[in-house]
Amino acid sequence: MPLPKRRHSRSRRDKRRANDKLELGSLSVCPECKMPKMPHRVCPHCGFYKGKQVVQVGKQEKEKK
Repeated sequence: MPLPKRRHSRSRRDKRRANDKLELGSLSVCPECKMPKMPHRVCPHCGFYKGKQVVQVGKQEKEKK
């Protein structure tokens, strides 16, 4: 397997790594509570998904305390 003849500079290495950064996922707005949420997931604040309440958020938090 061939090896590089000369060492790569820091700038050349960093130019290659410039595209490796992590990006934030997209967020959408919940139509019920207007809070940001991940798309295609139940809203963690109100528990609604596609206009229907799927999870009851408020009662579970109160029972745990």
